[in-house]
Amino acid sequence: MSGITRRAHALCFLLLVVAPGQQALCQRDIGRRVDAVAFTQSVLFPGTKLQVDFAGGALNVSRNQIAQRIRLAAIAVARYYGRFPVPRVRLLIIPVAGAHGVLQGTTWGDRSGFPAYVRVRIGQTTTPEELASDWVITHEFIHTALPSLPADQEWLEEGLASYVEPIARVQAGQLPAEGIWADMMSGMPHGEPASGDRGLDVTHTWGRTYWGGSLFCLMADIEIRKETKNRKGLQDALRALVSGGGSIDQNWPLERILTTGDRATGTHVLEKMYAKWSTTPVSVDLTELWKQLGVRKGSEGVSFDPSAPLANIRKAMTSVIPMDVSLR
Repeated sequence: MSGITRRAHALCFLLLVVAPGQQALCQRDIGRRVDAVAFTQSVLFPGTKLQVDFAGGALNVSRNQIAQRIRLAAIAVARYYGRFPVPRVRLLIIPVAGAHGVLQGTTWGDRSGFPAYVRVRIGQTTTPEELASDWVITHEFIHTALPSLPADQEWLEEGLASYVEPIARVQAGQLPAEGIWADMMSGMPHGEPASGDRGLDVTHTWGRTYWGGSLFCLMADIEIRKETKNRKGLQDALRALVSGGGSIDQNWPLERILTTGDRATGTHVLEKMYAKWSTTPVSVDLTELWKQLGVRKGSEGVSFDPSAPLANIRKAMTSVIPMDVSLR
């Protein structure tokens, strides 16, 4: 199972790198077409209403299996943020004939009377194992936990969802920590600035939008933990956004998001990093970073060095969060 989940998470970024036609895989488009609904059911979840609509079309997995996958994604997101980010979500499941796997997700804010609306395409021949290894629904739910931003800051929307998704699933006991660090070691180099880069707000390549945004989040998480002696991290900043009403149906200026997050951690990490990374190509010595964190890649996968200088920070970032009784 761990091998399946590792490959599934890596596939998100692999497809976007090697298959230009798949580059809308995680992105939120601006389409507003109305999709016909054949069946509706509700997923029980504390603190929010999850309305799941199914468009017409056959699926090999049952609606109840899909509902359970949705509930597990909601649990991971709620445990990461302290609660689910919005009180009501509509999900539209669209079967895709002749395909398999959870293919693509799109999320909007303040649509059809819901604070968040998520559309997910699932292949007709999807197996239960493929559904169980899905990352897309969790990724899309994480989009609901950030106010909508202008196109120049899409790197934060997508980078944040890409960074938080696997960590949330590890904290919920749904993924092994070794797998996501292996993905980071393989993928973070795609986020480094190339020749001619002018910073995250200006350089809108796929690598800089997804992996560059993820790299910003990783470094912010580490810097916050350094400054607070590991008492707080990026998670505390993001929880403050949600508790302050900063969800996808809101339009906050980025400055408000950054100051809200920094206030929650008692630092100025987000504001200072944004001032530099937004218009400057910032490189990270990833080889040294993995060494400091105690993440080692060998022939049998990733292992951890508990004596590394930042080992406690790495461990704190991916520790399992006990489940609230209400989420069981």
